[in-house]
Amino acid sequence: MVRHVQHKALYDASVLRLVQIALAEDIGSGDITSEATIPADCRARATLVAKSPGVICGLPVAALVFRTVDPSTAWEELAGEGDSVAAGTPLAHIYGSARSLLAAERTALNFLQRMSGVATLTRQYVEAVAGTGTRILDTRKTIPGWRLLDKYACRIGGADNHRQGLFDMVLIKDNHIAAAGGIEAALAAVRRVWEEGRIRIEIEVQSLSELERALACGGFHRIMFDNFSLDDLRRAVALVNQRYETEASGGVRLQTVRAIAETGVDYISVGALTHSAPALDISMDISLE
Repeated sequence: MVRHVQHKALYDASVLRLVQIALAEDIGSGDITSEATIPADCRARATLVAKSPGVICGLPVAALVFRTVDPSTAWEELAGEGDSVAAGTPLAHIYGSARSLLAAERTALNFLQRMSGVATLTRQYVEAVAGTGTRILDTRKTIPGWRLLDKYACRIGGADNHRQGLFDMVLIKDNHIAAAGGIEAALAAVRRVWEEGRIRIEIEVQSLSELERALACGGFHRIMFDNFSLDDLRRAVALVNQRYETEASGGVRLQTVRAIAETGVDYISVGALTHSAPALDISMDISLE
């Protein structure tokens, strides 16, 4: 169990901007229903409750939503980041103006449900490969603007992060190879720009013959096997023979990830962690103080 995990990503200015954008989208000029039905001085307690079992992630972001709407709200955390909870588990109490709590409700739940859903699915993949030595990686297939939060949720679920964006790692993919004129030309071009050791370099191959060409060149840290069959993955891992890190990618599903891991690859990257994770069902119940 991972409890009370924090990360600098949650304090990045982009997260606050994202919260502000989401609140502006939802509240606009004001919550006209609450303003019409609830006295301005009404105080209440809200409770966030998991309606389905899963891995909880995003509580600090939900707290930020409530504080952004009303800095006077008080937050009492009842569960921790990374906790696996049963249906019906209370996650947090929030105390404050009833109007403020209701204005923040949907936005806070949207963040918490999405992030918990990603963490829950990630944990399932991580548990599926337990004992093999293979690590699960996320990808850049994230909601635009949500990159930090999606990747944070994957870490809470137990995965490792792949590159954050196009700026922090060289990843030579099939289109780079085609545009450069081949594997050899692409690797040579990268070596001309980046001195050895200055940045990590990965190359994608789509067949055993491409793998042999890449191995003949060298000059990288990790090699990605894209959409290889299980038999070809085993052959590829044997050919690399631990000289470089290995990664399997392409069409990975929960039902197949264990068999892929058992081929001996070091990493498996899974786009589904962030592009197909269902939201975890979480609700907010309110009562008067």
